[in-house]
Formats: sequence, structure tokens, C-alpha cells
Amino acid sequence: MAKKKAVAREYVWLQCTECGDLNYRTSVNTKGGLPEKLKEGLRKYSPRLRKHTVHKIKRK
Repeated sequence: MAKKKAVAREYVWLQCTECGDLNYRTSVNTKGGLPEKLKEGLRKYSPRLRKHTVHKIKRK
């Protein structure tokens, strides 16, 4: 039986900076560090506010 390699990915939540909701869950590559784009935040849709806001990474 073939062995699986260890995956260097981790699941993180994206938290809205305006309302504090955890709206999205995504996987990021942890092997080479986080990209600058993820560190500063992504503009994603917030259903509660009904507009696009900045979402930052939140680890559980």
C-alpha cells in the first residue's frame, strides 16, 4: 500500500474586520510562510453587512 505524503496546508478562517464574523474557511500553504496578500487581508463579501469588506486570517 502506498503511503501518503504529509500535506503542508492548514485550514484558517477569514474574519471580517468590520463586524467580526467568520465568513470563509480556506486552506493556506504553511511550508513557505504566508503570502503578503493574505497577511494584509482580502476583500470578500460580508453577508451581514451586504458589501465587500477586508477579511483577515484567524486561526482557531
